[in-house]
Amino acid sequence: MLKDLPLSEHIHQHCNESMERALLAERHPLWARSCPELKDIDFIRLGLLRCISVVDSGRHFPQTNEQIYGQLLPHSTYFKSLKSHRRTSMLEAFEQQSYHLHAETLLSQGIDYLKALPELDEYTIEAADGHFIDHACHTEKNSKGKVYAAGGIYALNLRSGLLRFLCLVTNGTQRHQEIPVLRDHIEKQNKGNNSSQKHLYRLSEN
Repeated sequence: MLKDLPLSEHIHQHCNESMERALLAERHPLWARSCPELKDIDFIRLGLLRCISVVDSGRHFPQTNEQIYGQLLPHSTYFKSLKSHRRTSMLEAFEQQSYHLHAETLLSQGIDYLKALPELDEYTIEAADGHFIDHACHTEKNSKGKVYAAGGIYALNLRSGLLRFLCLVTNGTQRHQEIPVLRDHIEKQNKGNNSSQKHLYRLSEN
């Protein structure tokens, strides 16, 4: 990446490269689709803006986006896209490539916080912990009329310092424990992992 690029251009460049890699990683990705009303790359950019914007709610964001960035965002198109299973699959593929790009960049800069421990070179070591937030106001109640905190498990790579979302625990409609969810995720990961790289998790005690 060029160091003289502004942050917005860095983000734009990174997103485009991650998307290109995601498309090339699969022969015929089922999630790839042309959506002229709201392109996938714009959907990702809006998600990033939503995370860094100071807004009161998801519905407040489209208004802020129009006022600050001058971009008119159709409300129905935007909110329907948030429920799209196809876009969820697209984001999963995109996130993997984005994570790899960041890891490559850090490695090229000599970042390795575990380099003093060469016996760990063959391991990917992550610290995992759950993070929960209040459920959304529109979360549907369960059969008992209850809703719960929504959240997932995040993993911090102790070698690179990169933090990533690992797996969903609950969207707020059900109560779940973190450990069984993480165990299931690790089992699925091990079944689909053909790499010789070994994986270790350190779980938070809180």
